[in-house]
Amino acid sequence: MSAGDAGRRPVRSFVRRAGRLTPSQARALATLWPRYGLTPVTLPLDLRALFGRGAPVSLEIGFGNGDNLATLAALHPERSYLGVEVHEPGIGHLLLRLEREQLTNVRIARHDAVEVLAHWLPDASLDEVLVFFPDPWPKKRHHKRRLVQPPFLAALARVTAPGARLYLATDWAPYAQQMLEVCTAARWFDNLAPGEAWSERPGARSPTKFERRGLRLGHAVFDLAFRRNTVRAAASG
Repeated sequence: MSAGDAGRRPVRSFVRRAGRLTPSQARALATLWPRYGLTPVTLPLDLRALFGRGAPVSLEIGFGNGDNLATLAALHPERSYLGVEVHEPGIGHLLLRLEREQLTNVRIARHDAVEVLAHWLPDASLDEVLVFFPDPWPKKRHHKRRLVQPPFLAALARVTAPGARLYLATDWAPYAQQMLEVCTAARWFDNLAPGEAWSERPGARSPTKFERRGLRLGHAVFDLAFRRNTVRAAASG
């Protein structure tokens, strides 16, 4: 690695939006984070110890305000849910709902998802991954910031168990096409849709504010669904 490489900042797929915290969200971050939030001391995480059981684990990356994550956790108490988000008002919103509904099968990482995949999760530890309406970075010069790229799929392949499901959605047609192409080219995932194209919208997926905004603008919504096959991924370093 050259000196220039060492000093270069990694490309992020997100920006930290300042967003105003409501008083209740601020209280939730201060008082509920110890119950639901992750501040790892040792890595990778011991998911069985984290959730107090050996249930299947779902990961939602960029959960926004957390409504989809909380809805799924309430519908499927037999599963454990790990959510990753960096936007504090959204995290506060989810914490309040977890407290209100007394949901115990959710944990939250306030961290870059790429680093969570690379360092926080053991090999073959996830049974499901959800990536709904990631930032499409529409300008061509920003395409390198898009989350769903070959390195991201390789990282997912390491942490997903054979048979795990990968669900993605976007309302930005060019990004949808890129997602389809990248996932199809990845040797670790098989498309679940007939004809290897788009999937039907999962009935349990709660509409996000980004989805609702896209629909108001007349955008089509594209869903994709893949299954992790048995092709081996690189071991964690």
